[in-house]
Amino acid sequence: MAAASGLQPRLLSTFVGDRLLHSRLPLPHLFGYKTGGGHHVSMRFSRAFSGLTNLLFNRRIVEEVPNTKRKPLRPGKLSPRRPVPDNILKPPYVDTRQSPGISSGAEVHDEMGIECMRASGRLAAQVLQYAGTLVKPGVKTDEIDEAVHQMIIENGAYPSPLGYGGFPKSVCTSVNECICHGIPDSRELEDGDIINIDVTVYLNGYHGDTSATFFCGDVSDSARKLVQVTKECLDKAISICAPGVELKKIGKTIHDHADKHRYGVVRTFVGHGVGRVFHADPVVLHCRNNEGGRMKLNQTFTIEPMLTMGSINPVMWDDDWTVVTEDGSLSAQFEHTILITEGGAEILTQC
Repeated sequence: MAAASGLQPRLLSTFVGDRLLHSRLPLPHLFGYKTGGGHHVSMRFSRAFSGLTNLLFNRRIVEEVPNTKRKPLRPGKLSPRRPVPDNILKPPYVDTRQSPGISSGAEVHDEMGIECMRASGRLAAQVLQYAGTLVKPGVKTDEIDEAVHQMIIENGAYPSPLGYGGFPKSVCTSVNECICHGIPDSRELEDGDIINIDVTVYLNGYHGDTSATFFCGDVSDSARKLVQVTKECLDKAISICAPGVELKKIGKTIHDHADKHRYGVVRTFVGHGVGRVFHADPVVLHCRNNEGGRMKLNQTFTIEPMLTMGSINPVMWDDDWTVVTEDGSLSAQFEHTILITEGGAEILTQC
């Protein structure tokens, strides 16, 4: 949500909402909204929510994308949920079918935990790299989901999004104006598309979370620049991370670089602690902010900036997951899981 008139963005990750004050009701029951993969809603109501429903929960879909021949994104048909072998360890939320809130407390690890995080991060990176090779005109996003699902389970891991708060697929595929939480379906990728693929794996009890935006065929120079600058924002943000550094410096670093290129920074969805649980403290804002908190040694969290060529206001589809830009403008995202080390930050989700 836009950080205007005191309204602070508190919807976590590209997957969950605000931090802990547990509600027994899931987010859809509170607001008619389900954050993509949302756990049990953890909302703090101490800040104003006026205008939130108008911002997020209206059902408008752009009929025409201005100043472009590109067709607006539309939902396709969903295939049945893909099975996971019984012998693969599943996150607790899969069996309970409930949405846990964002866990309070940082994900700080001992040596064994760090090695487990490295393993899950490495697998997530390998899966993402493979998924990127499948991006071609004519390929259905559901075919990408099928390939990702198979690779993850063949490596003894669980695809974290599957069943997370009811999310129906094993990966998020967000095409063109889709900011995040795109559900893989029967839509075929078209020449000139950009697509963010968001992969999270649960391996040996630890989540590794990463995403990247890929080009499909002949992509315009303007789209390529958006993707390039988004990646630069992530890299610059990671470069300033170290023990004791204020978390708010991440948002300033990203926002400053995006401003130089006149791109919008999405406020509504943020980074998060990750490890033994999918979403934990801290909430990592990608825009300028005055939130407190400092990075801790051996802590793991994601940074996942989303930039747009136009409006930063998100519109939710009727599937209660897919989030697109209000004006149909392109959006790009990159994400890494990082480990705070004595010397700075180690990127866990790279091959």
